[in-house]
Amino acid sequence: MKRRQTLLGASALLISPSVAPGSARAVTPDEARAIARDATIYGFPLVDSYRIQHSYFVDRGNPEFKSSWNTLTNTARVYTPQDKAIQTPNSDTPYSFVGADLRAEPLVLTVPAVDKGRYYSLQFIDMYTFNFAYVGSRATGNDTGSYLLAGPRWKGTAPKGVKSVIRSETDFVFVLYRTQLFNADDIENVKRIQAGYKVQALSQFLGQPVPAAAPAVDFIKPLSTEQERTSPDFFAILNFILQFCPTHPSEQALMARFAKLDIGAGKTFDAKALPAETRKAVEDGMADAWKAFGEYKATQLDTGKRTSGSGFGTRAFLKNDYMSRMAGAALGIYGNAQDEAIYPVYFVDSAKQKLDGAHRYTLRFAPGQLPPVNAFWSLTLYELPASLLFANPLNRYLINSPMLPTLKRDADGGITLHIQNEAPGTGKEANWLPAPKGPFFMAMRLYWPKPEALKGTWKAPALQRLT
Repeated sequence: MKRRQTLLGASALLISPSVAPGSARAVTPDEARAIARDATIYGFPLVDSYRIQHSYFVDRGNPEFKSSWNTLTNTARVYTPQDKAIQTPNSDTPYSFVGADLRAEPLVLTVPAVDKGRYYSLQFIDMYTFNFAYVGSRATGNDTGSYLLAGPRWKGTAPKGVKSVIRSETDFVFVLYRTQLFNADDIENVKRIQAGYKVQALSQFLGQPVPAAAPAVDFIKPLSTEQERTSPDFFAILNFILQFCPTHPSEQALMARFAKLDIGAGKTFDAKALPAETRKAVEDGMADAWKAFGEYKATQLDTGKRTSGSGFGTRAFLKNDYMSRMAGAALGIYGNAQDEAIYPVYFVDSAKQKLDGAHRYTLRFAPGQLPPVNAFWSLTLYELPASLLFANPLNRYLINSPMLPTLKRDADGGITLHIQNEAPGTGKEANWLPAPKGPFFMAMRLYWPKPEALKGTWKAPALQRLT
């Protein structure tokens, strides 16, 4: 029991590297349960990310499909409740997407000059869901430039005309672009910037012959979001993904332990072939993982002991803290690293009660206490349990800093926002963020946060429930 409780620490899964791979049939039910628990916590971000990217870049019949691999797709609009593949999407920045297959050769990503004062970013996410690099306003500035994105097996050097080489641990990478939209009339400006984004294979960039294509991949069907939490087939999906993820030195012992349950790259996990008691142990282990997640959320995130920023960043930043990575994926997959954005989240009100549209709430920014940012901030509401934008008659999913000129000020110059299901009354609708009749939560986003936000000297105000 002590071993199973230590996963909340940074590297509690690591054990002696002397453990040898074996057959799942030889594992005791107790050991199978413990391994399944830990492998669920480890693997959920990978499996859920695969679900999303399969819908975006593989399944042409999916309404969320964007394009084939290595092809840039621009979405010249903000997200709405109809966008359902990614939990907690923002509705501030039109997205662009590249699903990068780096097995045959690198890609060169070129960005145009972006007007000063407009935020944009390219977030590089590997198959582990690590944010391993950025290009954009904060990281590289708003000038034009070309950047080479290479996979783990590429041995070349940066060619002329490339500002830097960005290396990924994994063969596939998700590049998520955000381009700030100031208001509805600004969309044509965003379209012009998106038209300047360019993605080329390295051979095309250099005008050289195209190398041999990588072997075709028979992408397996992902699980649904519900199945990811309960079906032992979760581990078959994880095995498929891990073949494109060379094992990091810090995880060799971990993979050796997982191999005892036939979990790992090149292994076959067949839930139907397991003895009944082993299969039951695996299912119980998955349930244990989600129970541990619930405890982590309640004791760490809901209490403010840890922030949402704990779950996003580089491998070096996360230090193999698999529970934080799982929480980040479950609550808002593809969130930014904290230097790029932080996300004060409202799951409960000031009395520590869960949010529900049966009640009315206010959020007040005192004079001089708006979120401190170099770019912009927003407050977005999500309906539970889906964690998606809430459809409402105003088509208003957020309130953000570009809206400040239209918001009503308090007598002292502060700003009070009204979060509730029904209209708050005459003179208050400009500051109204519509809520569903049932459970919801809200996420504040601070893009390119200032030091006082990062260091915690500025704190997000508490949400007050009205009686």
